[in-house]
Amino acid sequence: MNTMLDVFGANYFSELELKSRVPSSVFKKFKAVQQGNAEMSLEVADVIANAVKSWATEKGATHFTHWFQPLTELTAEKHESFISVTSEGTIMSQFSGKDLIKGEADTSSFPNGGLRSTFEARGYTAWDTSSPMFIKGEGMTKSLYIPTAFVGYNGEALDKKVPLLRSIKSIEAQALRMQRLLGDFDTKHVNVTLGVEQEYFLVEKEFWDRRQDLALAGRTLFGNLPPKGQEMNDHYYGTIKERVEIFMAELDAELWKLGVMAKTKHNEVAPNQFEIALMFTSANVSVDQNHLAMDTIKKIANRHKLAALLHEKPFSGVNGSGKHCNWSLATDTGINLFDPDNLSAENLQFLLYTMAVIEGIDRYADILRACTATPGNDHRLGGHEAPPAVISIFLGEQLQELFENIGNASFLETSDINETINIGVRIPKIAKDLSDRNRTSPFAFTGNKFEFRMPGSSASASTPVFMINTIVADILREYADILEKTNPIQNINKYIIKLIKERYNLHKRVIFNGNGYESSWISKAKELGLSNLKNTIEGIPVYIREETIELFERNGVLSRNELYSRFKVYSDRYNKQTNIEISTAIRMARNEIYPCVIKYITNISQMINSVREALKEEEYIQFDKEHLIKVIGFKNQLKNCITELNEGLKVAMLISDEYERACYYNTELVPIFNQMRYVVDSLELLVDKTVWPIPTYYDLLFRL
Repeated sequence: MNTMLDVFGANYFSELELKSRVPSSVFKKFKAVQQGNAEMSLEVADVIANAVKSWATEKGATHFTHWFQPLTELTAEKHESFISVTSEGTIMSQFSGKDLIKGEADTSSFPNGGLRSTFEARGYTAWDTSSPMFIKGEGMTKSLYIPTAFVGYNGEALDKKVPLLRSIKSIEAQALRMQRLLGDFDTKHVNVTLGVEQEYFLVEKEFWDRRQDLALAGRTLFGNLPPKGQEMNDHYYGTIKERVEIFMAELDAELWKLGVMAKTKHNEVAPNQFEIALMFTSANVSVDQNHLAMDTIKKIANRHKLAALLHEKPFSGVNGSGKHCNWSLATDTGINLFDPDNLSAENLQFLLYTMAVIEGIDRYADILRACTATPGNDHRLGGHEAPPAVISIFLGEQLQELFENIGNASFLETSDINETINIGVRIPKIAKDLSDRNRTSPFAFTGNKFEFRMPGSSASASTPVFMINTIVADILREYADILEKTNPIQNINKYIIKLIKERYNLHKRVIFNGNGYESSWISKAKELGLSNLKNTIEGIPVYIREETIELFERNGVLSRNELYSRFKVYSDRYNKQTNIEISTAIRMARNEIYPCVIKYITNISQMINSVREALKEEEYIQFDKEHLIKVIGFKNQLKNCITELNEGLKVAMLISDEYERACYYNTELVPIFNQMRYVVDSLELLVDKTVWPIPTYYDLLFRL
């Protein structure tokens, strides 16, 4: 019987595996390429490709694919066979360095926001040497997956990975400048680390198949909660049902084979909601692994006759699902730059880097908000289950008090750094756990990292991470410019304290340690001048603000054209998603619910007439008549909503500008759709359940 240790990494090509299969000189050249110190030569690529092909075919792989992340929030792959035909007509297995390094994809078939015309289709996938290759598939369908970037013919970023890699390079450059100023000459690389928590729902596949809205829109467009929802808190961290345990065990095993360290699993707050957390690793690899986890969740669920829902809000009335991104910076010498244990009278890097985050989040809050503005997340954020749309930072009272007192006293002495630190100001010593957790905060310091809780469960983790990287890199650039000009070799701490005090007073408004769910905070945030971009329509124009363009161009992450393309892509995504939801709702209402209601009205009418004829007394049918009148009233409202939405969709299609169309959907059609939902949900409570045509929330949330 194979143990966890036996299967872990069985299907991923580790650096140790590469090292064992190629000459040491080739491995050294590979590491130089990986660290950005050299270009990949075709000769080196050929040797590595041969080693990879041997490993993959030994494990039964017959194909290879360049695996990339287009602007769909999903992954894409095109599989090529290892089999080639020689000039003599014989069959051979072949995989060259050229095959490994670069592939080609049709850019016009993926969202590009105008960066490529339909007739300009050429695009390239380029091997990402920093993320390991792996094998997926069963039996004779196994393929070697090569993580790649996806760019247009002229080098435009058409994916999620390119800006992430650029942002990692940018923040590393600025962090290294800072480390040199702090007297650290040992650190050669600063890594962005990331740990992702992924939430999801499981429902019976049988019920999923009978709901067009789940199949087409990813969420229920109609439905009422049964008398019990999540209010008893009996699902959160509760005993995992046996069927789900079996699913989770297989999920863990599949991920472990791929080298993905699935660490934590548990029941979440809502019925049939669950979470899986992956261990920290470098941000680029972590994003790839999260995509693998999402794909694997869906695949394994299907094997168990379940459907996995990754939508941010698949059910109204219970908690939605997020993707919590735990972000930090670490040196190649093993130091976490956000670990307060490193704080001493001689080393203020923790305070300096934390201040850079505080200032960056305050100055560029709208940019961070924009990256979480998606149609699905619109239903989740601010719903007393997830962070509000207002960006704030949670530090905890003790750490906030430290910043408040910066400059009021000298840093006098240190005690045992491994336990507590006496920083010589008028506050208690800093303990290892600086604060309690605050699950209502969008951006919370959690001991040695920051947890960004706003991203939605279906989105790629790449976007919020490259946003954070770019924002913090920009602030570190400013700090390094200031400190370098002061020539502070002898008195670096004096200048750091002065800088932190000045910047903290300018940006402390963004710090909030209270309950983000309370409406009073929204009012207070408005008084402080913090913005509140409530939905996608308000969020996505941030991508094309001049301030945003300057930030991303200054840090070499995205160009003006690339940002405009994303604005167009995300506007178009909103339109398509909203159109799918409204069109699906119309079909369900017209073809399933309306006929059901007509049949029910007919049955009730016949019953009333039969009772009237038999008893000759109206009082015995008074309740039934009132009930019938209610049903008929809602039936007529439903008919009107269907008509209005059909006409509205025709108008929407005449609006050529993507963003203007999105605004029309949001202001004109979404309110009508919400009214139709109210009508249908009201009918569900009035109509006999035995004739109701679609599985109910009780079926979806409590039958598993």
